[in-house]
Amino acid sequence: MTAEITTIDQYLEELPEERKPAMNKLREIFKTNLPIGFEECISYGMIGYVVPHSIYPKGYHCTPKLPLPFINIGSKKNNIALHHMGMVDPKILDWFTENYPKDQKLDMGVGCIRFKKIDKIPYILLEELAKKITPAQWIDVYEKRYLK
Repeated sequence: MTAEITTIDQYLEELPEERKPAMNKLREIFKTNLPIGFEECISYGMIGYVVPHSIYPKGYHCTPKLPLPFINIGSKKNNIALHHMGMVDPKILDWFTENYPKDQKLDMGVGCIRFKKIDKIPYILLEELAKKITPAQWIDVYEKRYLK
């Protein structure tokens, strides 16, 4: 990837051909299923879904000039990564891990799910996950967790 990705179209254009279908499908899942209020943008060099300043003027506490991040999807060297900040909510994390396909190994860090086998991405589960948290709910979880 080029260091200066500024648009989603540019990001998608520069993906390896074998990653484009999966990344486009993930993008469509989040664009279609996230509750109203999240905005799509380039965030941290990936495709991001954020709570814009128009809804949450404080922005991200680490860098207030940035909108509040929620989800990022990105093509990494060895995987496609899904960063989902809502996983800090134990209810969401428990729901996700309980419903993750039992025949697959869940490769996950704190809020980061790595898909090494792109043909095994559980798209239907991700559609359900996308619908679980509204911007207002995310702001509430974020402020309780990070702005103590």
